[in-house]
Amino acid sequence: MDVDITRFAAARPADFTPRALPLRHLEPPRDGEVHVWHLDLGLLSASLQAALDSHSVEEHRLQMTPGQLRFARRFYLRLLLGAYLDMPGKAIKLVRNPRGKPVLDASAHDATLHFSMAKSGDRLLLGFSSAQHLGVDLEPLHRRAHNALGVADRYFSASEAEALARVSPGERDAAFLRAWACKEAVVKASGLGIANQLCRFTIETDLAAPPTVLDFDGHAAPRWSLALLHPEADFLGALALPGRIDGLVARTLAPMEQAP
Repeated sequence: MDVDITRFAAARPADFTPRALPLRHLEPPRDGEVHVWHLDLGLLSASLQAALDSHSVEEHRLQMTPGQLRFARRFYLRLLLGAYLDMPGKAIKLVRNPRGKPVLDASAHDATLHFSMAKSGDRLLLGFSSAQHLGVDLEPLHRRAHNALGVADRYFSASEAEALARVSPGERDAAFLRAWACKEAVVKASGLGIANQLCRFTIETDLAAPPTVLDFDGHAAPRWSLALLHPEADFLGALALPGRIDGLVARTLAPMEQAP
């Protein structure tokens, strides 16, 4: 992509500190702090199989089936939740809220830990907050909308669609992708579900300006915080929080350390 869509990224690849399996107790996020984790499920799966039969990771890096990916996402979500709550991942109880979003079962867990999950192929982005609801999204940087202006006219706010129409053709795909990632994250954080919600608020589409929620239902939205994430070279992430972000901790889950 010619345009540097990640110029305002709050976390870049080098900022994602590796933490190797097995995970021990993790200190939960403090008030106002957000923890984000980036996982390469293909690499993690291949490294586990390689450790079991002493072959190289490269020999086991195969394309995972949809069923295998669903299992791996649930497994690592529970693993991280368990590490934060100091219990085995299999002991984590999840339920779905009225909108279908998975949340901790309050009847089984005293601690409050909000989380959000975004997937792109065999990549996974997870966000955690102790104080506020949050939303994350993950998109491949090479993604292109078939008709960006048509999608914006149909689903975005009127002011966003007009702003995208004014963006130069050479920057339009990048501006659309950044706006889309931010809007997905905001919808997840709001808990309202994506249906008929993308048009309710407006995201800054100017790539020369930081990503911002400009309004929500026609009103100023000073409470919202947005952050771009660049976990690896070919992916863009977005983080949304209906409040202030006082700290961001970025980590990547590394494969289990193999014995020599």
